[in-house]
Amino acid sequence: MTQAYIFDAIRTPRTKARDEGELHDLTPYDLLNSLYKALEQRTRLDPEQVGDVILGCATQAGEQAANIAKTSTLYAGWPGRVPGITINRYCSSGIDAINMAAMKVICGMDQLVVAGGVEMMSRVAMLSDNPAPFIDAKLAVRMGMFMMGNGADLIASLYGYSREEVDAVALLSQQRAACARKHGYFKSIIPVTNPVKGCEVSQDQLIRESTSAESLAKMSAAFAELGAKGVDQLMLKDFTQLQEISHVHTAANSPAMADGAAILLIGSQAAAERLSQAPRARIVAMKNVNDDTRMVVGGCVAATQALMSEQGLTSNDIDLFEIHEAFGATILRCKQELGIDDSKLNVNGGCIALGHPLGATGAMMAGTLLDELERRNLKTGIVAASGAAGTGTALMIERV
Repeated sequence: MTQAYIFDAIRTPRTKARDEGELHDLTPYDLLNSLYKALEQRTRLDPEQVGDVILGCATQAGEQAANIAKTSTLYAGWPGRVPGITINRYCSSGIDAINMAAMKVICGMDQLVVAGGVEMMSRVAMLSDNPAPFIDAKLAVRMGMFMMGNGADLIASLYGYSREEVDAVALLSQQRAACARKHGYFKSIIPVTNPVKGCEVSQDQLIRESTSAESLAKMSAAFAELGAKGVDQLMLKDFTQLQEISHVHTAANSPAMADGAAILLIGSQAAAERLSQAPRARIVAMKNVNDDTRMVVGGCVAATQALMSEQGLTSNDIDLFEIHEAFGATILRCKQELGIDDSKLNVNGGCIALGHPLGATGAMMAGTLLDELERRNLKTGIVAASGAAGTGTALMIERV
């Protein structure tokens, strides 16, 4: 069987999804163009060799509509013959894009594929595509489609996670991300010039070094109001063992909305010979699952568990895990059910501190994982993400 390799993994910084965000003035096309050009320079890639471009994007509206995977390559001046496809498996889309690229290489359909994701949430707001299951209450009830934050509070309620425990996840994420930024651990970041604001953006913007247990404790519950409007009663109807829903999640222990993009170059050994470049890692295994739709954000745990089970592995066999900090309760469940120690889980922080540009996050995490495996001279890692409705995607890589 043909092996699929990762030749490079790069990303933009993650910045605030607001007008004052350092990337806000740029379009999604501008972000991707910066990455395409950097990829060409770093790998000596000839775009004529690219068999496909696969990008994740959760809100395909406005500037992110019209198959941005294809149109962004035209914007970048790549040959018109290069295909492109934009996918949406919610917040795991970036990992799904990598997995689909790997599958194309493994089956011999393509020799080189660019995969990743993009999400400019300051310009194309979440839900601006008017997704019926999230804005039509009757439809949501019929499908069992709860909003992500309410699903996270349900997980906390079912597993008995306290506000203090969930806040502790957020605090550790902030501390680790601040340390990683200070010491330059995020090697996959490509600086992006913003001519409107007159700055070069080279670091993640959302990290809050001043975060403390005291500041986290002062935050108010973010999803209690929506719960009081009927969501809590719907959940309690299904989960009769609960007396109430514990609203422990706040804006500070939930993932921060962000702008950003990321791409990886995936290819075969034959492609490596043409590029005259050694691959950085081998793709070992991939897995998609769907967890309980009502808990919404537990898919990353279920996907990681399923992947390790199929490979006959435990958490002791894996050097590092990069697991989507969908919410604080998701990480607590991950540690509890998978037995992953803090020493190998999200060692440079996660989405709570770094930000969550939906369709790009999974690809960003893959690059972060590879960077850290190389920095520590370790071998194997798993990256996994949750999406809405309980979706989950996992990927295992091994350094070459």
